[in-house]
Amino acid sequence: MNHFQIEDAILDEAIAELSTLHDWLRWTTSQFASSGIFFGHGTDNAWDEAVSLLLPALSLPIDAPKELMHARLTSTEKNRLAELIAERINDCTPVPYLTNTAWFAGMPFYVDERVLIPRSPFAELINNRFAPWLEEPSSVTRILDLCTGSACIAIALAQAFEDAQVDAVDISYEALEVADINISDYMLNDRVLPIQSDVFSGVPGQKYDLIVANPPYVDAEDMADLPREFHHEPELGLASGHDGLDVTRTILAEAAEHLTDNGLLFVEVGNSMVHMEELYPGAPFEWIEFEQGGLGVFVISKQQLVNYFED
Repeated sequence: MNHFQIEDAILDEAIAELSTLHDWLRWTTSQFASSGIFFGHGTDNAWDEAVSLLLPALSLPIDAPKELMHARLTSTEKNRLAELIAERINDCTPVPYLTNTAWFAGMPFYVDERVLIPRSPFAELINNRFAPWLEEPSSVTRILDLCTGSACIAIALAQAFEDAQVDAVDISYEALEVADINISDYMLNDRVLPIQSDVFSGVPGQKYDLIVANPPYVDAEDMADLPREFHHEPELGLASGHDGLDVTRTILAEAAEHLTDNGLLFVEVGNSMVHMEELYPGAPFEWIEFEQGGLGVFVISKQQLVNYFED
């Protein structure tokens, strides 16, 4: 789809002629729908995109009462909305970077361009406490979140497993600064520990009941074809070599050393799952089917890892 810029004259017209929140939502939806922007960072259509930008920008909840739709906006508010709409269309900046808020597992998190915008199907697994694969959730005392980014997965894990300590590791110091903001916001500093680590390098000798990994997994072909919105995200969090599996190779080679005897490893590899069978023929990966959408996540136990890589 061709991408169109929004001109200052159109923005000036909107500021002059639109008055209510409903006016602005309708107009923004029309502009988003006709501009050729990509929806994929929290929404999949122009209306939801408009709602997710305008309401937080006005310090209103996403589910604001309908009565507010007819409330008129001040000139200052209208000018601010016009700036954000222009940035979304002209620069293709994803909405969560404009509002500094992204949602994961039903919880809001601070995000900026130091971290990827959360969109992992892991939320469904966490909400189900990894059933049926994890038979005794109450026995989980140590969890590792690999490539934590904003720490949204680590924090959701800590909420789901209230007796567990969670190590949240990332190679990026900048990402860990964002992780620290979210860990503090959720007052989990005593149970979620951000650690700078290149995969397992920062946790030598540590063993976990559960390892959850959402590494970079976009292959070279997909990187070249990504919509402009994704270029605002840190490439370090997306790209992982020709087949998208450079980091996953390291995880699979070393995970057994960091799992307890009954430990489980869950890894998201997205579209790069197509390369896994060629790379690991006959490996006992169980690919998970999600009720709420998503693909490319597998689970493997410590014993399966040991048996496969020893053979």
